[in-house]
Amino acid sequence: MKSLLTLEQDKALVEAIRQAEVKTSGEIRVHLEDICPTPEPLDRAAQVFAELNMHKTAARNGVLFYLAWESRQFAVIGDAAINAAVPDDFWEVTKEAVLEQFRHENYVLGLERGIHMVGEQLKRYFPYNAATDQNELDDAISFGGPRPSPDA
Repeated sequence: MKSLLTLEQDKALVEAIRQAEVKTSGEIRVHLEDICPTPEPLDRAAQVFAELNMHKTAARNGVLFYLAWESRQFAVIGDAAINAAVPDDFWEVTKEAVLEQFRHENYVLGLERGIHMVGEQLKRYFPYNAATDQNELDDAISFGGPRPSPDA
């Protein structure tokens, strides 16, 4: 999966995360893998969320964008505090905004738009506090998961 992103695209996504996080105590991650090993991408996103220790942020306001490239599955998931704060339809609206760009093969733009949307909500409900905030999670894109078999 890593080879599907150019260095510039990787940098653009990390910059989008950093720009969103400058305004909030929230944490955003992007995880990319080739195939989704579960029938539901939201279930896999929850597994990755835990593997990346995103549930261990002080304010419980982490958000994960999960994309399985080969199996064409996507999910966005937030921790307990952000889930409780945002409007009921926020995750579905965000997912659709990202998928709209994906349908035009604008994958990086789709993720950037979703990151921006999440950043605005995080800023609203979890504003940045210079005295107490720190970057609790790595901003780098994470890669992993099962690889398709060569004879698949």
